[in-house]
Amino acid sequence: MKYNFDQVINRRGTYSTQWDYIQDRFGRSDIIPFSISDTDFPVPVGVQDALKKRIEHPIYGYTRWNHDDYKNSIVNWFKNQNDYEPNSDWILYSPSVVFTIATFMRLKSEVGDGVAVFTPMYDAFYHVIEDNDRLLMPVRLGSAQQGYQIDWDALETVLAQHNTKILLVTNPHNPTGKVFSPAELKRMVALCQQYHVFIISDDIHKDIVFSAATYTPITTYVQKNVVLCCSATKTFNTPGLIGSYLFEPDETLRSAFLVELKQKNALSSASIFGIESQIAAYNTGSDYLLQLISYLQSNFDYLSDFLQSQLPEISFEQPQATYLAWMDVSKLRLTSEELQNKLINKGRVGIMPGKTYGDSQYLRMNIACPISKLQEGLKRMERGIHS
Repeated sequence: MKYNFDQVINRRGTYSTQWDYIQDRFGRSDIIPFSISDTDFPVPVGVQDALKKRIEHPIYGYTRWNHDDYKNSIVNWFKNQNDYEPNSDWILYSPSVVFTIATFMRLKSEVGDGVAVFTPMYDAFYHVIEDNDRLLMPVRLGSAQQGYQIDWDALETVLAQHNTKILLVTNPHNPTGKVFSPAELKRMVALCQQYHVFIISDDIHKDIVFSAATYTPITTYVQKNVVLCCSATKTFNTPGLIGSYLFEPDETLRSAFLVELKQKNALSSASIFGIESQIAAYNTGSDYLLQLISYLQSNFDYLSDFLQSQLPEISFEQPQATYLAWMDVSKLRLTSEELQNKLINKGRVGIMPGKTYGDSQYLRMNIACPISKLQEGLKRMERGIHS
């Protein structure tokens, strides 16, 4: 079926983090948000139908995830989308990707150990590393103009330190939208094997990849000292339904994770609607995904054209993946605070400051919205900056 991503759906009054609680992030509520990474698009019809059907059954009791319907939907999705067939025995449920990351961080390192991560980075990683009393070991990615190249010497220097126990990767990368190539993944794996570093790969954005790049699961190249974390929630806009999954090839680590999940945290029952939406999305959502990627590409094209014509001082290279625009605002010669004041209080638009992710010279804008919202947001952005 044909999806109408132009449709504007009012999300206010739904306890939406992005819309109803925008004041928490930007200090005022009368602005248009382009912040937290969910989308303003309705879920696929197959997901909505599955949820309606489940709601008609009036009992919402404890729910199992460990069954073929759940696991096969994931296996078949990777097989059809990525030409990769994971072993179904590797698949475990988790309430969220960050829960999985934090759990494996504790399983594979000790207090005071180092966690290597490419910066800039997803802001939640700062907390999950530091609040678990691990040491953040940043490795800077090159700029957009350099293709976000990895500084391999810097990476090896960090991995070689005796207290570095974890390499935390996002693939595709948040916030830059870089997709790590097979050659890059193989080289990462080789270095981590050389220095006995465990790899945690957060692949939650793996479905939204544009034509110039190809996503490859890191478990293609390594099945030891690795965990791959993923979810359908970003692609199909279901994060509020709760649920993610992981690939863990090592049976001993699978058992250890289940102890953490079930015995230590009493999370043996999954979200009913998280399970139903995951299965339905992966079984019925391929057509939706194709149309979504096409629409997002069109939005990125519009953004690029707008910046070139109206705000040429902002540098922007379209990402290989995700619906996040990582824009270089260094030529504006404004501090992060000055720029945010212009955007929020003059333009009435909420765009995330780059310093949240580790670089104050950038903005991160979520463009997963109807084109009319993006057009209005960019007008406000221009008005604010030129005020």
